[in-house]
Amino acid sequence: MSIKLVPEHLAGLLAQVPDWSIDPDDLERVRTDRSGLIPDGVPDAVVRASSADDVVTVLRHASRVAIPVVTRGAGTGLSGGATASTGEIVLDVSGMDRILEIDPDNATARVEPGVITADLDAAAGAHGLRYAPDPASAAISSIGGNIATNAGGLRCVKYGVTRDAVLALDVVLGDGRRLRTGRTTAKGVAGYDLTSLFVGSEGTLGVIVEATVKLSPLPVGSRTATALFDTVAEAAAAVGAVVRAGIRPSTLELLDHATLLAIDAAQGTALAQTGGAFLLVQTDGFGADHEMAQARTILRGAGARVEDAADDADAQRLLQVRRLALPSIERLGRVLIEDIAVPRTRLADAVTGIDDISRRTGVKIFTFAHAGDGNLHPIVLADAGPADPIPAHVQDAVNEVFGLALRLGGTLTGEHGVGVLKRPWLADELGDTGLEVQRSLKTVFDPAGILNPGKAL
Repeated sequence: MSIKLVPEHLAGLLAQVPDWSIDPDDLERVRTDRSGLIPDGVPDAVVRASSADDVVTVLRHASRVAIPVVTRGAGTGLSGGATASTGEIVLDVSGMDRILEIDPDNATARVEPGVITADLDAAAGAHGLRYAPDPASAAISSIGGNIATNAGGLRCVKYGVTRDAVLALDVVLGDGRRLRTGRTTAKGVAGYDLTSLFVGSEGTLGVIVEATVKLSPLPVGSRTATALFDTVAEAAAAVGAVVRAGIRPSTLELLDHATLLAIDAAQGTALAQTGGAFLLVQTDGFGADHEMAQARTILRGAGARVEDAADDADAQRLLQVRRLALPSIERLGRVLIEDIAVPRTRLADAVTGIDDISRRTGVKIFTFAHAGDGNLHPIVLADAGPADPIPAHVQDAVNEVFGLALRLGGTLTGEHGVGVLKRPWLADELGDTGLEVQRSLKTVFDPAGILNPGKAL
């Protein structure tokens, strides 16, 4: 497209970058993310960055002329954090997808933000290593987005979340300056921990152009089993018993009966016929057999019907059942994908409370959870079309879920981020002083206020 056809306020920028578009179809594709939130209008342009220099160019210009910038990777976010509207530029970094280095001796990798999470894990596997954070969206989500939301995943109960894996970052600030945070050493306390500050900041403090992450040795072995319970409350209570016994499973995932029915309908399985709740347990490492034997005893003592995976292929099939939970529910209609976390000791209270909210309000809620660390995903059937307002009774049910999480000492979001969708409740968790301090921090890193405005804070 000729630069002559570009709006005047963008001409100076687009003349400096090699790959951009103002085509209506392209802009329509980048205006929303997997949350389904449809913003008013479409962005003014999309710039597809292929290098850190492109990012610097965009932010220098945008800061100078006060154009808001929404950074976008794979677009798999679930809270509206990558949505863009009229008057904004989308900075698409999905093309910055190189694995720059894998250092097996130091067990680290240097990657660009557009690298798909599963691709990094596979590349590390060639060296006997793996990237431990394992979000359910690993096959489609990118490292930059995982860092932006501090994504968790199936293995986080043992190996931690994204923040625990990030050693150093190369970031472009709102005014175009480059900032290197962190280090590649195992230890280091020089200065404030800016790396951790950027992890989970949802694109509001800077644009990540490179990350150095930890890799972990591939476990020498693993054992996988399923435990079937009559009720989800019994399953949640059993999770507590497993953790109290000192067992450290690498995966401890819970699916309620409504979720099992949705998977059966979508995938042709018969999971819901075998019980009211499904618990997936995996142990790994040198103690995998011993830990699984202990877990099996505890789960059977709690009333579960326990079955071991026959082999590695069977174990992968069971893990895939968990990963299919959200896509299967989404087939039923528009959903609100919620993400709360509570102390592990309150997990049973949380799942019982969510079930009560669903019964009282008549709103269909499906719950699955990273049960080992108390992170629940109540998926609410919206009873509305893709662009329709959320009905009041559905929104009231969501509000009750958030209130429940906070009453139990938990949080509004464990790993999806605040984005747009959870901003109305943020002050309930952080308090006025907390919000004030965080907004002051944003001003330090983004003095012009151009980075993802209206998101996260």
